[in-house]
Amino acid sequence: MASNIGKKTIQVKDGVTIVANGQMVTVSGTKGTLEAKIPVGTSLDITDGVITVKKVNESRELEKFYGLTRAMVNNMVEGVSKGFEKKLELSGVGYRAKVEGRDLILNVGYANPVKITPPEGIQIGVAENTITVSGINKQIVGDVASNIRKVRVPDPYKAKGIKYVGEHIRRKAGKTAAKGA
Repeated sequence: MASNIGKKTIQVKDGVTIVANGQMVTVSGTKGTLEAKIPVGTSLDITDGVITVKKVNESRELEKFYGLTRAMVNNMVEGVSKGFEKKLELSGVGYRAKVEGRDLILNVGYANPVKITPPEGIQIGVAENTITVSGINKQIVGDVASNIRKVRVPDPYKAKGIKYVGEHIRRKAGKTAAKGA
């Protein structure tokens, strides 16, 4: 049984070049260049702007890497052409965020401000109470956004904290509502 994701082809957009050299894949585009090592047992077939992931043999061990390889290469192609972005939202009285140089400074109820320095290739922007993390590598963008969220995870009682835009926080009833009084 083959992976449904692995069977799909990847359309290479204009301005994107892809080079597969053994297990190393390099994708270049308007936003930058990404390089990754694909799992052993998989290979890429690049013809006429269409990438197809191939398996060396039909072993069950390769099944778990078949869809992974396709998803990785697709994310690389999309990243160098459009880029990725995650948005976070501050909710709470007095919670503020600002950018100083490359660093993000968060005032979220602690005695001292929290400073987050993003890795190379990641940009952070702040507009009102929304933090935007953007870059070409989907995994790193998600990791940075997750680390920012961990600074002050949303509270289920008052819904204060840092949450993803569109994330629903399940609210809990307080003590008085739990007693039934």
